[in-house]
Amino acid sequence: MRQATFGPTGRSVSVIGQGTWYLDEAHRPDAVAALRRGLDLGMSHIDTAEMYGEAELVVAEAIAGRRDEVFLVSKVLPNHASARSVVTACERSLARLKTDRLDSYLLHWRGGTPLEDTIGAFEGLVRQGKLLSWGVSNFDVPDLEDALAVAGEGRIACNQVLYHLGERAIEHAVLPWCAAHGVALVAYSPFGHDDFPEPDSAGGRVLGEIAAETGATQRQVALAALTRSPSVLAIPKAARIAHVEENAAAGELTLTDGQWQRLDDAFPRGAKPAHLPML
Repeated sequence: MRQATFGPTGRSVSVIGQGTWYLDEAHRPDAVAALRRGLDLGMSHIDTAEMYGEAELVVAEAIAGRRDEVFLVSKVLPNHASARSVVTACERSLARLKTDRLDSYLLHWRGGTPLEDTIGAFEGLVRQGKLLSWGVSNFDVPDLEDALAVAGEGRIACNQVLYHLGERAIEHAVLPWCAAHGVALVAYSPFGHDDFPEPDSAGGRVLGEIAAETGATQRQVALAALTRSPSVLAIPKAARIAHVEENAAAGELTLTDGQWQRLDDAFPRGAKPAHLPML
């Protein structure tokens, strides 16, 4: 499994991690087994959130006895982003995850609370040892600039955003900004939302051709394409062991420049959007 540095933390994590959105809706034993198999395969980065129903409880069961193997991330909702509420929300997540610290804690998206309050609370939790780092999610460049102005360089660990071959908006400005400031970019929903390219579509045919050339699957090719930049990591969700194993193998796949160019042509990033899509 290829490794990447998680922003300014200096920590090496797997380029392909494990997302948990909707994982609580899967059969619990299968979901736990899938996460544990991912750890066996070196998928050390596990991402969850207080918004994800009982996903934190599923993660807690999966990482029991293996906490030191995991780069564990959770997220706080913007309506819990005040100085006092961040602390309460973080402690609640720690209790649900049955751990004494998070490797990173993210503001799920920007709300109405001043960033000074949220970041101040994050930094206080870092000083207490409850957080090892903090970051943001669904931030566009103006939001990132605002956070940087509050925190200074070297404090924002990551920006987690929607990123898949059919949604490349972040490549216009967000990805270059993160790379320039040493902020890891974490791609959620890297296969889209039930709209992965059909095999007989134009993009699907290119994915199929490259999969045949590399001996990989189309989804592995997609993950390899998204993580071609050294600052990008991906967190696909998988509730079954077979899917985890497929995702993990993408961490060993490297595409040629020519293969990437064909994907770039098949999945154009389009015009620069007014703002990021947000989920």
